[in-house]
Amino acid sequence: MTTPTELTGEVVRPGDPDYDAARMGWNKLHSRHPEAIVFCNDTQDVVDAVKWAREQGIALRARSGRHNLEGWSSLDGGVVIDVSRMKSVQIDETARTVKVGTGLTQKETVPALGNRGFVVPTGSEGAVGLGGVVLGGGFGLLTRKLGLACDNLLAAEIVVADGPNSAKVIEVNEHSNADLLWACRGGGGGNFGIATSYTLKLHELPNVDFVIAHWDGHGHLPELLRIWQREAPIADDRLTSSLEADSTMIELSAVLLGGSREELDEHLRPLLAIGNPGLTYMNDPWPTIYQHVDRAPEVPFWKFYSQFVTRPYPEEAIALIVDYMANTPSPASNFFCSSFGGAVRNAPHGGSAFPHRDALFYCEPGAAWDEPALEPQALRWASEFSEALRPFGAGAYVNVPNFPSPDWEHDYYGSNVERLRQAKATYDPQNVFSFEQSIPVGEPIRSPGTVRR
Repeated sequence: MTTPTELTGEVVRPGDPDYDAARMGWNKLHSRHPEAIVFCNDTQDVVDAVKWAREQGIALRARSGRHNLEGWSSLDGGVVIDVSRMKSVQIDETARTVKVGTGLTQKETVPALGNRGFVVPTGSEGAVGLGGVVLGGGFGLLTRKLGLACDNLLAAEIVVADGPNSAKVIEVNEHSNADLLWACRGGGGGNFGIATSYTLKLHELPNVDFVIAHWDGHGHLPELLRIWQREAPIADDRLTSSLEADSTMIELSAVLLGGSREELDEHLRPLLAIGNPGLTYMNDPWPTIYQHVDRAPEVPFWKFYSQFVTRPYPEEAIALIVDYMANTPSPASNFFCSSFGGAVRNAPHGGSAFPHRDALFYCEPGAAWDEPALEPQALRWASEFSEALRPFGAGAYVNVPNFPSPDWEHDYYGSNVERLRQAKATYDPQNVFSFEQSIPVGEPIRSPGTVRR
């Protein structure tokens, strides 16, 4: 008779003094009550947790940075396998690679590498787990020069289901389980197993030039949107920029690699000539700059939607954005855009599941509020804003789920849906790793609508 598996690591259950702190995620809009939260210290703890859940016949979810925007890294009555304590960093300077534990956040990764003179491209919000970013794509202010985070993924260690009630560790790289490496480069987290480490390509990066331009109010928003969407996607590949508006102001952030302040000014001249923006310049190592990039407001409740844009917004869409931003449900509610082009257009060797390489830019309307009574208004504003923009976009970002969306598979994955379903059938045929918008097992279902690619 097989000996039942025991949970290892630190196990927190209902009734324990720290249960409420252990169960909650970053977005307080969602509140789940799992049967157990297992804080894993190493890969074996993850294997044991997956085995235990399968033997008990209860559902499981993987969790790292707790930033799943829809709360899908937790669940009622199941087991949460938390890998946030797995924070190892092993740099190989000769090979120009780093092997990192899956529990690292972006704000932990940036200085850990930057203190040695290296970077990997990441997103801009420091508290977000690096692993989830990499698996979904990952873009920020280094993207147009260094590519997406997932483009820099060379290998991974992943715990997958094995047999009727077990689990095992597999190595994923270009020579072993290469189809799963392809899927991990943009196919989204939690679909095939639980990654416990990632091997990423390193880039050397000296000081970078950085600017934040600030405009009070929304008076210049239409002109800024017109010029930014035309200039940013075709700028020098060394330059990546983002444009963001909240209820009271607009900010442009831009990073130039391997240049000078004079070059940065010249690249941004059409935008900086609009109005009289306040300007903050820096020339510093990337970890110092990143502290100024990572400025997400501390608000408990959030609802985001995402969109990729392959053709510049017409005047109708710009007017729509200006109107919604003039009627935000709360001060922190915002509209955010990040430039694509440059290195994003080039898939890595071996390819990737990220399908949005022809996008000019990414955009994101998001409601953020701190008073529970604002929830209906905020959710309605975000939903209506997203729906109004939908005719002008071409797909969505798996790390910022458009939920509920009837065509989410094609929005996230485009023409890669069938290949991702094949990978799911190979590595998780019993659908052990599932959630509300996980890749399904079975034959692909053709979208009833138009696939916009």
